[in-house]
Amino acid sequence: MNPLIPDVEAVDRQPELLAIRKSLIGLTREEIAAALVDAGEDAKPAKMRARQLFHWLYYRGASNFDDMTSISKEMRSRLPDQFTADRPDITSLQESTDGTRKWLVKFPDGQEVESVHIPEEDRGALCVSSQVGCTLTCSFCHTGTMKLVRNLTAGEIIAQMLVARDTIGEWPSPKGERMISNIVMMGMGEPLLNYDNVAKALKIIMDGEGISLSKRRITLSTSGVVPKIHQCGEELGVNLAISLHAVTNDIRDKLVPINKRYPIKELLQACRDYPASNNARRITFEYVMLKGINDSPADARELVRLLKDIPAKVNLIPFNPWPGTQYECSSNNAIHRFAKIVNDAGYSSPVRVPRGRDIMAACGQLKSESTKMRASTRRSTEPAAL
Repeated sequence: MNPLIPDVEAVDRQPELLAIRKSLIGLTREEIAAALVDAGEDAKPAKMRARQLFHWLYYRGASNFDDMTSISKEMRSRLPDQFTADRPDITSLQESTDGTRKWLVKFPDGQEVESVHIPEEDRGALCVSSQVGCTLTCSFCHTGTMKLVRNLTAGEIIAQMLVARDTIGEWPSPKGERMISNIVMMGMGEPLLNYDNVAKALKIIMDGEGISLSKRRITLSTSGVVPKIHQCGEELGVNLAISLHAVTNDIRDKLVPINKRYPIKELLQACRDYPASNNARRITFEYVMLKGINDSPADARELVRLLKDIPAKVNLIPFNPWPGTQYECSSNNAIHRFAKIVNDAGYSSPVRVPRGRDIMAACGQLKSESTKMRASTRRSTEPAAL
């Protein structure tokens, strides 16, 4: 097995239930109905109840069954015996001087992830994590210094949005302007190495009877898991962002080690074939600016050559430092010289304004203290079967 692409099944330690009750967060209508049937409800009313519960969970944001007033009082009294709609614990909530918020949320098994809200005047993007830790060890990324602990479930991915909307007070789901108007799967982890759970979560988030966020408002960022890129376009149709960061394989091998498995030529061909891209929905290429590494005029010209025939735009990201990093940010002059070359070739290349640096919430700075638990230790902390 290639060491750069881990056996995800082997590290995907889905959290065991730490209580008898089953969480409804992360379940589709069909799964909610099946859970109700398992709990003793007849199939026909279970289907109707499932639609009601879906509405309360994902449209109104209810976390307490007593608040679900369209459901009979008798059933509301029975639901808490077997089910929960609880949120994960918030270990910390920090707010930057620029208004950026960062949540560190803790799940029932004790593992933690970070998510970040970046507000604008009348909208904002929520950066969502897909894994506890990461396996790709990108050398410029703080998350890459963590080991992969486990994948997040669909419910844990959705829960990050629910927690953010609770904090901001954005329930029920607004039809017009929202402060969480966009989702970017750019938090901790590589989303395409947890594709099934990410896809399930995003389909629930896009569902018109719940949170109802358009696929045009969702961006999935990948370091280049080529076999999953086409599937993502076919099944989800969300916006695609590629963490490119270099224009030669030699440099990208060091910055983004998955490049040794899926080199630049193969990655860019997958982008050309991406089903959801066109001139109106361009693929975003993320390019972190590293002093003396990838920021020369020659690099800019080579980037332009590589992007030929791809509906593309380039996000130039000033490097955000973190403790122990070996890299420095390119100079302001170097960044704007690079941007001018790419812009003059016809590709939009805005320079991202760093947000949340003072609370370590900027791009490439996310990290939690979660560590991979030995199997024997994990078993000793799990509750005994009843």
